[in-house]
Amino acid sequence: MRFNDEEKVVINWSLLPRLAIYYRPYIGALILVFLAILLQAGLALIPPQLMRLVVDVAIARMDFTLLVIYTLASVGFSALASLVSVGESYLNSWIGTRIIRDLRNSMFRHLQLLPLSFYNNARTGDIISRMNNDINGIQGAVTNTATQVTSNVVNLLTVLAAMLVMDWRMTLIGVCVVPLFIIPTRMVGKVRWRIARVTMEKFAEMNSFIHEHLGISGIILGKIFVRQEDQAKQYEKLSNEVAAFQLKESLAGRWFFMAVRTFSSIGPAIIWLYGGYLIIRGEMTVGAVIAFNAYLSRLYSPISSLSNLHVDISRSMALVERVFQYIDTEVEYPGNEKLPAFPEVKGAIEFREVSFRYSADGPLVLDKVSFKVEPGQLVALVGPSGAGKTTITNLVPRLYEPISGSILIDGQDIRNFSVASLRKQIGMVTQDTFLFNATLRENLLYARPEATEAEMIAAAEAAYIHDLITSLPEGYDTVVGERGIKLSGGEKQRIAIARVILKNPRIFILDEATSSLDSRAEYYVQEALAPLLAGRTSLVIAHRLSTILAADLILVIENGRIAESGTHAELLAKNGLYATLYRQQFMRQQKKGQEQPAPQPGQMLPGQMPPLPPEPPLSASSPQSEKEQPNQTTAGQHGS
Repeated sequence: MRFNDEEKVVINWSLLPRLAIYYRPYIGALILVFLAILLQAGLALIPPQLMRLVVDVAIARMDFTLLVIYTLASVGFSALASLVSVGESYLNSWIGTRIIRDLRNSMFRHLQLLPLSFYNNARTGDIISRMNNDINGIQGAVTNTATQVTSNVVNLLTVLAAMLVMDWRMTLIGVCVVPLFIIPTRMVGKVRWRIARVTMEKFAEMNSFIHEHLGISGIILGKIFVRQEDQAKQYEKLSNEVAAFQLKESLAGRWFFMAVRTFSSIGPAIIWLYGGYLIIRGEMTVGAVIAFNAYLSRLYSPISSLSNLHVDISRSMALVERVFQYIDTEVEYPGNEKLPAFPEVKGAIEFREVSFRYSADGPLVLDKVSFKVEPGQLVALVGPSGAGKTTITNLVPRLYEPISGSILIDGQDIRNFSVASLRKQIGMVTQDTFLFNATLRENLLYARPEATEAEMIAAAEAAYIHDLITSLPEGYDTVVGERGIKLSGGEKQRIAIARVILKNPRIFILDEATSSLDSRAEYYVQEALAPLLAGRTSLVIAHRLSTILAADLILVIENGRIAESGTHAELLAKNGLYATLYRQQFMRQQKKGQEQPAPQPGQMLPGQMPPLPPEPPLSASSPQSEKEQPNQTTAGQHGS
């Protein structure tokens, strides 16, 4: 959201009660803070009266003993007030840091529940900016605003009462200056609020740039195309824009603060003038005027703080609004956690007239798609790029929701059960294999944290990756780098396959990605897939002829519809789209020797492959092997 200079600034004060909800767990500590504020306000009234006694009594009587007593008493009460202030400040900071922690945790939990459509449009840098910069910016407001308002209001009322008791006329004179503190405040607050919003947007834009260009993929791209200098200039431009807006924000209130300092000197001057007049007439003592001026400075201090606070609140409310924009985004499936858990899946899948589009005004990606899959079947999805194959696989675990039609598993509409219970029984390996910048152990156990060491090793052995892992100096405790950069494409895929084996799902979804792998890597990946595909319902976006020939059912997708379905032999006999794709793509694979002879029906080709020489050990120090390059392919939003 962009703002121009003429735009009317509206601060959403309705967000304050929502922010106050986060204070509820700390009511006890807040009560202690309030009591400390009251005690400080009471103690602050005593030193001015002791100053009056020093002048009017001790000095007037030339009594050194009283002078020492009143002076020490003043110091003692000031020290006690400072001690109470330290305790109040500690409690205040304790409450503030925990509220910010709770807000950050709440936001992270909420972000995890948002639909994929949100992440299709959101910038990662903007999310990071709101999670870190904006919430950290709110911390000052949360830590100080509530207690400052309370403290300043209490001090204002108690000091005003003390001044009225001393002399209502001088109190009236002192209060007349107060509007001069308040008038400029709203103007300054609006200006700083507008600048703050733009500054935060610029920060988010800069964070996105950093995330894209300093991530491992961006760094490689920059080096290959030799764009480092251009990228540095782009970053410097963004950085200069941020610095310019930060300067504008810091200078926006400079005239206001100068005016406050000027006006704060007018009140005491008038009081001394009028007080001196009363002293000359014998209606007031010198000590009383001194005490009154001390109270007057204490009166202006909370007023000045409250005025400045309005400026700070203007900025903080902009931050709060940005944070709650994300928190207010509707979760993926509201109330879904209250639905019953999906029973143990057998594996039957049925699409009934399913249609889907990625946005309300976007084109149909799937148009009345219907098909049935029996438990344990291997189904190959083939078709041109962008036909809708990936979309079909994403709808099964409800990563997206169809606009019409229904999806059934074991005859049950998946919308009638909790999403979490359904997804726990579905495994998925995508083209863009993602690994965390953590150890191999942590990446594997992500599928099932409670798994034993033996179960983890068994999964790695089944995926033909255990021997490679144990050859590393750190073994399973080897850190794989950002997005698994220290592993080759085939090694990352086998880690991903081992992770799914450890999950042990009843339905397996695979988007084959072998174009970036050499023959050795393909062999080991296919060997790793064998235990996953056997006996499970499997949906495979197939790019390899061996997978297609082994499939129990082939679905040919074109323009969001199922153009053909059947076995390899049946589809070749139809001489339709599949036969065309077969001649154009898969026969070329056979000619190049990328495929072994076709398996018999029901048999998996990987198990029939002749053994290859031992694979060279995985190197944790070099990003990729020369033969196996990392898989850079990302599944498109509108299917593959």
